[in-house]
Amino acid sequence: MFRFHKSLDVITLFHSRARPASTRVLNILKQASAEASEPATHTQAPDHSGQSKVQRTDFELNVTEDPPTGDQLRSILEYVGASRAGELVKGAKGEAEAMRKLQENGETFIRPVVSHLSVEAASGA
Repeated sequence: MFRFHKSLDVITLFHSRARPASTRVLNILKQASAEASEPATHTQAPDHSGQSKVQRTDFELNVTEDPPTGDQLRSILEYVGASRAGELVKGAKGEAEAMRKLQENGETFIRPVVSHLSVEAASGA
């Protein structure tokens, strides 16, 4: 029987080793990734048939110290809102300014930032 291999969602951490908060986020994501890929044991998954089930989802963890591309920043700003651009790019007061500042100097991007790309969104489903 032929089975299609399900692609994993991608979680990207825009990381900075110099920032303790970024290191904490990295450790949490690594732990979550490891736990998601482990099968649940009987003691971890007791019978709670009356309750809703929480599914653990495997994901691909992508860690980069590079700043986001313009498309990645645009996607992040669409999610958080362009009015919060200054929280992502130092001194930015909107999307256009954030894009310009990021292009001029990638170090203006404030890390850590976690971005999620679902397989369905990437495929247009």
